[in-house]
Amino acid sequence: MSASVIPAERWDFDEAKKIYNLPFNDLLFEAHSVHRAQFDPNAIQLSKLLSIKTGGCPEDCGYCSQSAHYPTGLKASKLLQVEKVLEEASKARDSGATRYCMGAAWRSPKDRDMDMVVAMVEGVRALGMETCMTLGMLSSGQANRLAEAGLDYYNHNIDTSERFYSEIISTRSFADRLETLGNVREAGIKVCAGGILGMGETTDDHISMLVTLANLPVQPESVPINMLIPIPGSKLANAIPVDPIAFVRATALARILMPQTHVRLSAGRTEMSDEMQALCFFAGANSIFVGDTLLTAENPGDDHDTGLFRRLGLKAMPPRIAE
Repeated sequence: MSASVIPAERWDFDEAKKIYNLPFNDLLFEAHSVHRAQFDPNAIQLSKLLSIKTGGCPEDCGYCSQSAHYPTGLKASKLLQVEKVLEEASKARDSGATRYCMGAAWRSPKDRDMDMVVAMVEGVRALGMETCMTLGMLSSGQANRLAEAGLDYYNHNIDTSERFYSEIISTRSFADRLETLGNVREAGIKVCAGGILGMGETTDDHISMLVTLANLPVQPESVPINMLIPIPGSKLANAIPVDPIAFVRATALARILMPQTHVRLSAGRTEMSDEMQALCFFAGANSIFVGDTLLTAENPGDDHDTGLFRRLGLKAMPPRIAE
């Protein structure tokens, strides 16, 4: 690892931008060197994501099919029964997933829903899988209750840079996002936090978002990097797609700034070529969502991923049995 990418106590934006703008081959070399020093470079962590409560969300996130503010055609549903969630988790485990992520379209969970959510966490852990929840904003009390249930990860994306944030969301602030991440960390739950590229932001916003994550008191254990899926009827239905090279650069920068983090290719893989995904894996991405559905969006599916892994010589990371 060269002197230009030795981790600092806090990353400076200008320093991160200099790394981001390295010649592409140099950037990939630096990122892959960091990745290889921390991880098996040919192992990918496999997660499965299930929507446990779909649609009707009161937030106005401009990218989201589940916002009640936009005519996306998605109907709201009730919270799934615990038995159904565990049935789907068993299928995911049997297909090779080692982490099970459950998402609800809420601004924040209501206390009356917490008993069922806790039962889901306990049930999935009993299957020998890592657990992850994304339920919106959490109070410290709610975070503590999830921690007591054994929740491994909590996902709460910051979405974009602080500068660009208000262009996408007005119903909660950037500070609200950071407050929830703080509550999660204080409760002892691992943090999963990332963002979305392709919403009309600049490459400086990509860098700023990643610097914010890298400079949290403890770096996130998981950083999902999403490529916007334009949803008909949403605010960003006609957004111009992010440049693939810029996406790979952001992936590489995430790896360099956060060496021990799992960097996940999340939404948008259906629009990524195999070659683009291969570059992202080389640049340090080492986690994906498997299956043909990602909450309400399409995902490549197990057959395609199995074929891609075979061609690239990649393998699934072994499961971590829940304690």
